[in-house]
Amino acid sequence: MGLISFITGYIAPMFIIISPITSYADQTYSIHRSKSSAGFSLDIPLIMLVASFLRIFYYPGAQFDTSLLIQSFIMITMQTMLLKVALDHRPSPSSKGGDAALPFAGHREGDFGVSRPYNFWQWRSPKPYWQFLLYLFIALIACELILSPAPWFYSIYSDAIGYIGLGVEATLPIPQIIANHKSRSCKGFRFSVMASWIAGDIMKMFWFFTATSAIPWAFKLCGMFQMCCDLFLGVQFWMYGDGDGNKKNDGYRTPLGEKDARLS
Repeated sequence: MGLISFITGYIAPMFIIISPITSYADQTYSIHRSKSSAGFSLDIPLIMLVASFLRIFYYPGAQFDTSLLIQSFIMITMQTMLLKVALDHRPSPSSKGGDAALPFAGHREGDFGVSRPYNFWQWRSPKPYWQFLLYLFIALIACELILSPAPWFYSIYSDAIGYIGLGVEATLPIPQIIANHKSRSCKGFRFSVMASWIAGDIMKMFWFFTATSAIPWAFKLCGMFQMCCDLFLGVQFWMYGDGDGNKKNDGYRTPLGEKDARLS
């Protein structure tokens, strides 16, 4: 029982806190070293930055474990660095592999049946990316200041942004699942990355359900969904391997490429 308490009290929280660094530092350095972000989806920083902002503003109403709050600040730092490096070294659309730097590369209108309004998060200029993040931050501060004096309404608002933020984060594996299914191949998706995701999910679930500190059900539900997605990725890896997949999809690229994406 002492070992479980030690893992729950010290090892698991520390693992949660440093996970943004262990997951994304290598990807950031790899892009910087190669001077190219081809094969990396810019949707990864989008998902993680939005989720982390919402989680931080969820904290005043939920008062969850501070390890998760610290992780959110570290995640924002890492994802900001990753986005900056990816934008600085983004290949032009006409270059080989250039399309792979676009979010959800390979998924055009007709695959999902919808296109992004105003080319959201597919802009060629870096400025709109930072403007969007700034406007999101300002909007969250404004909502916090306006709604906090009304406890009943603020409680509903806090729960809403908590579930939205964690739900957004839980969608992170979905583009990779879709890409593997369409190409019938996991080429470009490293086994070590998948293994680290699943190991992280196991540690996270263990901590969520054994921690003595308060862990809201929003974290548990979204964590369980995320773990199911990661396990399904494992099934896809077993089914498809690194084969060439369907010949008709030879030009199709996985949206996540060879990245170490994920946290929490």
